[in-house]
Amino acid sequence: MLWSDPENKPPKELRDAQDMMRRAGFVLALAMLVAMFVLGSR
Repeated sequence: MLWSDPENKPPKELRDAQDMMRRAGFVLALAMLVAMFVLGSR
């Protein structure tokens, strides 16, 4: 790799979208956990 090569960074929009998807996945997993707990406690 040469010192003049551009950095291999995704654009800001892509990084923001990835962060949003990660957050959405975390919220979805948490919601599934809560739903299973509520259904299991009945």
